[in-house]
Amino acid sequence: MQAILAVTVPFFALVLAGYLAAWRRVLPEAAIPGLNAFVLYFALPCLLFRFGMNTPVLQLLNPVVLGVYLACALAVVAFTVAVTWRGALTLKDAAFGALVAAFPNTGFMGVPLLAALLGAAAAGPVICTVLADLFITSSLCIALAEAHGAAHHGARTAIVKALRGAFSNPLPWAIALGALSSATGIKPFGPLDMIVKMLADSATPVALFTIGAVLWRAGQHAHSRTPASQFVPVALIKLFVHPALVGTLGAAARALGAPLSSFELTVLTLAAALPSASNVSLLAERYGADNGRVARIILTSTTLAFATFSALAWAFGAGRGG
Repeated sequence: MQAILAVTVPFFALVLAGYLAAWRRVLPEAAIPGLNAFVLYFALPCLLFRFGMNTPVLQLLNPVVLGVYLACALAVVAFTVAVTWRGALTLKDAAFGALVAAFPNTGFMGVPLLAALLGAAAAGPVICTVLADLFITSSLCIALAEAHGAAHHGARTAIVKALRGAFSNPLPWAIALGALSSATGIKPFGPLDMIVKMLADSATPVALFTIGAVLWRAGQHAHSRTPASQFVPVALIKLFVHPALVGTLGAAARALGAPLSSFELTVLTLAAALPSASNVSLLAERYGADNGRVARIILTSTTLAFATFSALAWAFGAGRGG
């Protein structure tokens, strides 16, 4: 456990530092979008490119890993909508609740955290989860949200809009360029390689700090008070149901002979145990959902994940082998 905490404590401490800096106005609120843009458009793409460049293409696009993870993500979405869509909660809010229940913070937190715990080989399976969530899970939940009160063509338009948004995200393109570099053996060199490396090295601390700042900002822009009964259960689905489902389905797939290694299953399960993706609060705000509820789910899952993720990583023996 000491080896696990030696990794997880700094990661979550940087998230807390970002939250406190924004709360105490050391980091002006007006600076948070710029910080987020630096991570999303510069630092994180370089980090993912470097991981992709050094990872075999079949590990980046492993169909078994994608299939197991995606089946679980869709099941979590369906389950969360089924248990929360009632009373005053609209389909739009249930859909965004399902998105935060099924979409872990793999981009800003998961890739560097799992690589630090399990080694660089963890990057391949984690990148698979990033692609699945960006293109399928997010698109499905946004389509559900937009289908609220709309005709069939409204849902179809929403899917197209969501996919267009996914393709405009720089992260899949960075992964694709990394995969192309891995396949062809053509890699950046000289000053370009140094620039990419410098930006990649800045990604982890700045991304974690930004998560905290974004969480504070989302709470400030919430326009309603949400009872705990509407956000705590969804955070618990994220931290307990999602990883349990991935672990169970993955173990069943292995028992049936699927070519899924124990290491890949460990990575997938720990990825599912990460807190909710912080950028969902920005999506909820953009699409007119209850951003206060979404922000509280993300904040609760991030707060609790320090204990739950660390415990699960310890149970898997992560960090023992460096």
